[in-house]
Amino acid sequence: MLAIGLWGLDRGGMWGDEGVTFLVGRRTVPQIWQLLHGIDAVHGLYYLFMHVVLAVHPGEVVLRLPSVCGAAATAGLVGALGARLARPRVGLWAGLLYAITPLTGHYAQEGRSYAIVSAGVAGATLLLVPVLEGRARPGWWWRYGGLVAVTALLHELVVLALCAHAATLALARASRAVWLDWARAAGLVAAVVLPLVWVSRRQSGQVSWLVAPDWSKVDVLVRDFATGPEGAVFWVSVALMVVGLTARRTAAFALPLLVLPPAILISVSQYRPLFHERYVLYALAGAPLLAAAGLDRVAGCLMRLRPRAYRLPYGSLVTLTGVLAAVVAFVQCLPLYRQDRSPAHRPENLAAVAAVAVRDIRPGDPVLYLPSTWRLAALTYPDGFRGARDVALAESAARSGTLSGRETTPQRLRRELAGLGRIWVVADSRILNSQRQPANPLDRIKLAVVKEQFTARQQFVSGRVTLRLYVRGAAIAAASPPGAHRTLTAVRPTPPRQPRPAPR
Repeated sequence: MLAIGLWGLDRGGMWGDEGVTFLVGRRTVPQIWQLLHGIDAVHGLYYLFMHVVLAVHPGEVVLRLPSVCGAAATAGLVGALGARLARPRVGLWAGLLYAITPLTGHYAQEGRSYAIVSAGVAGATLLLVPVLEGRARPGWWWRYGGLVAVTALLHELVVLALCAHAATLALARASRAVWLDWARAAGLVAAVVLPLVWVSRRQSGQVSWLVAPDWSKVDVLVRDFATGPEGAVFWVSVALMVVGLTARRTAAFALPLLVLPPAILISVSQYRPLFHERYVLYALAGAPLLAAAGLDRVAGCLMRLRPRAYRLPYGSLVTLTGVLAAVVAFVQCLPLYRQDRSPAHRPENLAAVAAVAVRDIRPGDPVLYLPSTWRLAALTYPDGFRGARDVALAESAARSGTLSGRETTPQRLRRELAGLGRIWVVADSRILNSQRQPANPLDRIKLAVVKEQFTARQQFVSGRVTLRLYVRGAAIAAASPPGAHRTLTAVRPTPPRQPRPAPR
């Protein structure tokens, strides 16, 4: 898992969410605290952690290294779970299957908290094993509750893992004393997380872009949680998971973790949309556990069919065969891994936008951000916009305690735009290419003015973000050499494997 995570880690550009992590992590602790009062409280602990990490070296590779380590730790914990619940070869296979799952590799290279959260949940699940075996030492439940609480502070939807753990206790027929201890630990988690939930509810507009998931989202989730999303690898993986349900001890841990958090979140999202696969990435750990347990069951059946005179070390041969099967599955998924390591496979590439800005934006050129959140491109890669003039900015992001700065009034913005002959616009591609009106009144003014008074001359498109030059209608003839025609040059990256709509 560590090798897969490090492969192609420096892909040459951050996308929106990573840009947010990079910018917020580089602020001072008081500035981060000020920001969390208005936005992104759900990621507060992660930003403080990344503040320490980025103090070592503020770069793209360092930004993603914690996620690589988190994914590697999760793979090890999944392996430990398989070994403790069944036998060592099941742990080996489960850890390998987790490591080669393409979705795991994707989030291992994201400068966000989801891979680290997965490690926390896997560790908490592992802590339940000695409890149900009656071997837990005094204070064990405090470790469990503390680990779940800290992980939930990294992302509050980790509390859904408590439902999975409760189902595990029920399937394992835990004693009344164990239930009471678990309830105390869960109460500790609730006491720690409830203040965060209360604050984040007031910031719920951040996820207003989410929609109620339908069956197509469920199908995507199932395919992403399998070892491979299509073909023979997918169907063999699903078949092995079904067989793995017969391994009761392993299934009691793996099935609730795999099913309950996504199912609960999808159900709630029918009324209040909150679902995205990354929010329940930690549930993926159940899939390789079930598949490895299923493979072990198949191996056991074959063992009973072998000739009595068979002298070869059957156990070692079976273990090696399972490892080779994982290698074959990894080779089958190699095209997905290569595609995922391309900057074009993310929703946008802010570095590519900044590179075009360095080449084309003249010193003193006015720039407009539509909506203001796309000021993120200039803040993440300031060299590309160093000579540009931000016509709408009234107060910087760090000083105002906001993510992208505080903008000017509508009246002042109209006066600024009235005297311009040309302007660069960094915008959400969907806003420019559709009739959808922005929710913010100031953004509606920006869009109306550039569409009514200016004409597009050239553009660069990187996924969701567009850098476009507008020239005022009367200035076109003067700005163009004789015989020139208006041209639009668009560079469109390969679409992502699945939609990943908006930051945070």
